[in-house]
Amino acid sequence: MSKEVRALEPKELWNNFANLNAVPRGSKKEEKVIQFMADFGKKLNLKTTIDPVGNVIIKKPATKGMESRKTVVLQSHLDMVHQKNSNTNFDFDTEGIKMIIDGDWVKADGTTLGADNGLGVAAIMAILESTTIQHPALEALFTIDEETGMTGAMGLQAGYLEGEILLNLDTEEDDEIDIGCAGGIDVTAQNPYNAVNSPSNSVGISISVTGLTGGHSGMDIHKGLGNANKIMNRLLFGSQEYIRVSEIDGGSLRNAIPRESFALVSVKELYKDQFLKVITKIAKEIKAEQKIVDPNLEITFIETAVPKKVMTSISQNTLIKTLYALHNGVYRMSPDMKDLVETSNNIARVIVKEELIKILCLTRSSVESSKFDLANMLKSTFELSGFKVTLAGSYPGWKPNVDSPILKVLTDTYQKLFNENANVVACHAGLECGILGTNYPEMDMISFGPTIQGAHSPDERASIKSSQKFWKFLLNILENIQFKK
Repeated sequence: MSKEVRALEPKELWNNFANLNAVPRGSKKEEKVIQFMADFGKKLNLKTTIDPVGNVIIKKPATKGMESRKTVVLQSHLDMVHQKNSNTNFDFDTEGIKMIIDGDWVKADGTTLGADNGLGVAAIMAILESTTIQHPALEALFTIDEETGMTGAMGLQAGYLEGEILLNLDTEEDDEIDIGCAGGIDVTAQNPYNAVNSPSNSVGISISVTGLTGGHSGMDIHKGLGNANKIMNRLLFGSQEYIRVSEIDGGSLRNAIPRESFALVSVKELYKDQFLKVITKIAKEIKAEQKIVDPNLEITFIETAVPKKVMTSISQNTLIKTLYALHNGVYRMSPDMKDLVETSNNIARVIVKEELIKILCLTRSSVESSKFDLANMLKSTFELSGFKVTLAGSYPGWKPNVDSPILKVLTDTYQKLFNENANVVACHAGLECGILGTNYPEMDMISFGPTIQGAHSPDERASIKSSQKFWKFLLNILENIQFKK
């Protein structure tokens, strides 16, 4: 499948993307891709460094005539989100991504594609190996673990980079130039519960919520997409007088809007018909509400073996009401930038199994005080129900600078190339710029990239035309950065 992708233009971009996608590179499992990138730099006889946390830095001298210009840092992250459809047989730890072309889109066969941020990585690789592209001195910074904690950016120490300008290639709309982003914090709640035997004369019912659109828990949080954990809880809430919950397994990663949730419940034979009538009605209502944004939503109830153990009625009531009370989605829109989500929360993962409840959230905000306001609201809700809560992995946002010198270079270049003005925006996602700025506070930063849709889901796809536009834009930017050292 990669053969057809390699034939796409620009070949230097897509060939490097195909090479990269052959290497397993899940977050916190980047050993192979770190070695792959270090070997790539060394084969080019470029100065290549792996820092203590695993970031790879490759330095390339300026092309002839551009030696006096300021050094530019090109930055993208090596890791990708691992998501697959439940019916897809694929091992992310050992297999390369299977790519397909569908019209103007490059997609993967039932998994995430890795265009986030693989196309940025591939573009940098193409520039590093080129003998014809004009550019100032370059420092290519390939960070690790952007998707599950940004520990690569957090661990990058001062002194590794000399560049004064940073181009982050990790946004997903080709007509946007990004000058700010949200920070985030992980909210994790746990609560033990007592399990008892299933009531006598019961049947087991397997409840499934599948087929939701899903997506990026920051960039897509405002779209009204269904959250499988909230939908499952609504089904359980509406039918709770008839059921006893045995297990719940919903969602996957903190930074992905949950697409699927599965629950196993016990229902007394006497109440089975009433239960099915009630839950069918609720499912119908939910599907009607979501039919525009989640047209493929499926909610099923299948009779199965009776579970041996179920939650006590008190534990079940506490769980269901706590999940109902938790805020999910947009919390506050920015008063400073039109249509920008300022603060949000994603109820990403719900696990009920073996007498332990575990709920994982990701709270985002471009305003630190608002981020902690929402995180503390969630914490308070959990603690009122007896949960133990930890707040961890906090990282800062990136404050917009409308007077940035590199911003003017990009807006002027975009207008000249495409005869229209770019949209200057801030995004509700966790770019690494804010974190990198803590150790490199004088660095002028900007972010842009090709159009990618459905990031963090198996529907992820990258536009071929947009990738060509992005490549042209990037090369012209490098030519037009004329700031002197």
